Amino acid sequence: MTDGRIVERALVYAACGWPVFPCQPGSKQPATRHGFLDATTDPEQIAWWWRREPGANLAIATGTPGPDVLDVDQHGDAGSGYPALNRLARAGLTRDAGAVVATPHGGLHLYYAGSGQGCGKLPAHHLDFRSRGGYVLAPPSQVDGRAYRVIRHQPQAGQFSWDAAVRLLDPQRQAGSRPGIRDAGGNADLSHLAGWVARLTEGNRNDGLFWAACRAAEAGDDTTLGRLADAARQAGLDGREITATIASARRTASRQPQPQAQTREPGRQASPADTERCQIDGQRGWELTS
Repeated sequence: MTDGRIVERALVYAACGWPVFPCQPGSKQPATRHGFLDATTDPEQIAWWWRREPGANLAIATGTPGPDVLDVDQHGDAGSGYPALNRLARAGLTRDAGAVVATPHGGLHLYYAGSGQGCGKLPAHHLDFRSRGGYVLAPPSQVDGRAYRVIRHQPQAGQFSWDAAVRLLDPQRQAGSRPGIRDAGGNADLSHLAGWVARLTEGNRNDGLFWAACRAAEAGDDTTLGRLADAARQAGLDGREITATIASARRTASRQPQPQAQTREPGRQASPADTERCQIDGQRGWELTS
C-alpha cells in the first residue's frame, strides 16, 4: 500500500458522498480532535489531512450520507460472529450488501445503504452495527500490518434492519429498547427520556443519548436536551463526549436526511490475484474461500 493510494481512496469515497476522516497510522484511533464529527467530503480538507500524515488510516463516518455497516467479529477461541451472520442470512436479512470487506483479523464488514438508524451491539453474538454516530476503517487501511480488502461488491446496495437482527438473535434484549415518545393524543412526549438515558448501561450510553437527543432536537426542546446532558453524566459519560453527541444530534435533526437508495463500491475492485468470494456454509457461516 502506498501513501498516495490512501488519499486517492479517501477522495473516491468523498466523491460518492461519504464523509471521511483520518485515523492514526495502523490504528482505529481518530487523528482529528473530534473524530467522526470532523468527517467531510471536502477534497481540500482531505488532501491537507493526508499531506500532514501520509500514512494515516482512512475512516468513513457511517449513517446517511455515509453507508451503514454490519461488523462481524472473529475472536478465535473467544468467539465468532459468523454463526450469527449465518442465522441472519438464512432469515434473508443480509441480502443486497453493496460490498463485503475482509477485516484484518478475519472478520467482515457488510456495507449497506446509509440510514438514520443508531449504532448497536450484540456482544454475545460478536456483531456490531455502525450507522448514525459511528465510523469504520475502510480499504486500504491497515491494522497490525494487515489491510482491509474488498472481496465482493455490486453497484447497488439495499438497507439492513438492525432492529430485525436484534429481534431474531436476541428477542429478550431490553437494554437497547427505547421508550415511546407519543402521548395519547399523538403528540411528542419527551418527559421520560432523561430517566431512560440515566439508566443506560455501558455499551449503550452513547447510542442511547444520541437517539434521545435527536428526538428532543427534532421537537426544538432545549429544556429536555439540558436534562439529557445531566442524565448522561449520571449514566457515566464524560462532559466532552456528551457535548459532542448532543451537538451531532442537533446537526442531524436540522438536516433530516433521507436514506440513500444506493451506494458505490467502497474500495478497489478485487484483482484476479485475489479472487476470494463469500459463501454461506450451513455449519460455519460466512466463509472466505479461494
